[in-house]
Amino acid sequence: MENNIETKYNKLITAVSIIIPIAVAALFGVNLRKLGYDVAPLNFLPPIYATINAITAVLLIIAVLAIKNGKRKLHENLMKTAIACSLAFLLMYVAYHMTSISAVFGDVNHNSILEESERVTIGFVRIIYLFILVTHISLSVIIIPLVLITYVRALSQRFDKHKKIAKITFPIWLYVAVTAVIVYIMIAPYYVK
Repeated sequence: MENNIETKYNKLITAVSIIIPIAVAALFGVNLRKLGYDVAPLNFLPPIYATINAITAVLLIIAVLAIKNGKRKLHENLMKTAIACSLAFLLMYVAYHMTSISAVFGDVNHNSILEESERVTIGFVRIIYLFILVTHISLSVIIIPLVLITYVRALSQRFDKHKKIAKITFPIWLYVAVTAVIVYIMIAPYYVK
């Protein structure tokens, strides 16, 4: 029975793990305002979804502490909440980018172009920002199947395998959640108002 649950969800995990990154990438390139639709920019979303990522990071840490203290039900509820937070972040992130002009790191005059004088002023910090951003995005794609597999193994009560993959999933998911907040803090001064 336990293997049946995992087998049942394997195709779904594979499909979701492929569809979500492709859909996000496709939707990221669609800006309704640039296409001529009269939509209000959702400029209020970035601090909200950054906060949601911070909450996710805290939930992950508390969930690990809960399971280490034998509080399985609390751990389960915290992990479900962390998954819901990550999903809420994803939806808000896509909605923001579909309705708003994306910020350019270092673009002090907010014209969506990083001019040479701005590039010189921001200097090496831009390389740090881009490194954090690229690792965040790359690992956010990888974390999707890891979270789903980890969750299904717990659902199928294969706790030995759940624990094994959770040791990989946890630090990556925590990194993705924390770096999302760092990216927001770094890019916030450059948002187009």
